[in-house]
Amino acid sequence: MEKQRYKELGDFLKTRRAKISPSELGISEGLRRRRTPGLRREEVAHIAGIGLTWYTWLEQGRTIQVSAEVLESLSRVLMLNKQERIHLYTLARQALPTDIPSYQKSVSQILQHVLDNLLLSPSFIMDTRWNIIAWNKAASAVFADFRKIDESKRNMIKMMFTYDDYKKLFIDWESHAQGMLARFRSTIGHYIEDPWLTKIIEDLKRESDEFNLWWTRHDVQGNSEAYKKLKHPIVGELFFEFVSFDVSDNSNLKLIVNTPSLGSDTDIKVKSLLEHVM
Repeated sequence: MEKQRYKELGDFLKTRRAKISPSELGISEGLRRRRTPGLRREEVAHIAGIGLTWYTWLEQGRTIQVSAEVLESLSRVLMLNKQERIHLYTLARQALPTDIPSYQKSVSQILQHVLDNLLLSPSFIMDTRWNIIAWNKAASAVFADFRKIDESKRNMIKMMFTYDDYKKLFIDWESHAQGMLARFRSTIGHYIEDPWLTKIIEDLKRESDEFNLWWTRHDVQGNSEAYKKLKHPIVGELFFEFVSFDVSDNSNLKLIVNTPSLGSDTDIKVKSLLEHVM
């Protein structure tokens, strides 16, 4: 019976792997045609941060122990929905972390339409882990071309502390970064057992001296209204009023809107940037 359980686990991983297009994870498919659809085993193992041999054994149905951290990493790479994630944990005989939301890689057409119609307000939608999963053209023009950022790095906290081009936008980066970190800490208290959180925090401690220092302060801050002062390399100073909204039909998502400040010429500059990139 135990052998059948692990065979089922291996088959489940293989079918999920076959459903993911390499381009969805920012992997170039190259000129050579792939013999099989979806991701290769070595690609899954590499992105999930586990050994290829060990992952191969897992797909082969060998009776090996699987940690919650590995399951969470595989859930992310294979883009499992809530029910698939529950099934994966059940097969591996691991308790699903309490109240941790499932991964979401896109938004509805209606939400995207809302974003697209905030023409001069750089806006995006992020999940509870602060991953950016949707954005409008103004956000790409002002902050970064999110399409060119690997999905695993398209995270607001990670960008603020490790993406140099993004950091350089902020006139007072330290103040903005500390405020963002305090808001981030306030929102993750409900999911502190999330293996993904453990990993990104440890990664950021290694990658950013500032994060490592400020994280130990345990500062917290609510999602209050705020201002952003940027210095864009093309159009110069930009001033925004920043506010976030809960998405009514999905409490795991937040809509972040940056509105050009009254009395500034920011709206004119954003329009210029949009004409520049189109």
